[in-house]
Amino acid sequence: MNRRLLFIMRHAPYGTSAAREALDALLATAVFGQDVAVLFMDDGVFQLTSGQAPGALPQKNLAASLSALPLYDVEQVYVHAPSLSARGLTVEELCMASITALTDDAVARLMSEQDQLLSF
Repeated sequence: MNRRLLFIMRHAPYGTSAAREALDALLATAVFGQDVAVLFMDDGVFQLTSGQAPGALPQKNLAASLSALPLYDVEQVYVHAPSLSARGLTVEELCMASITALTDDAVARLMSEQDQLLSF
């Protein structure tokens, strides 16, 4: 039975392993045919910025890894619009073209429609 799972990405892409581990968990879940959606909010919106350069950190560019989402049939990709604006970002500045910006009310609806919420 497919469950509707929403992965909520809340952490910046670098500094800790939280964002990388969340992406790994999301992709592993999607491989098993679950109905997976992902929401970027709070500092997690920084995972979507173009031109990321982890520099001296021993980490790969996380934005480049996000391009694999369609290969795993993860097509429901959302961003919390108030989180974007609070950080001075716009949807046009993000590394993914097919992303839907949601208001607070739309995020609440999306969460209520899921079987499981996984917040990272």
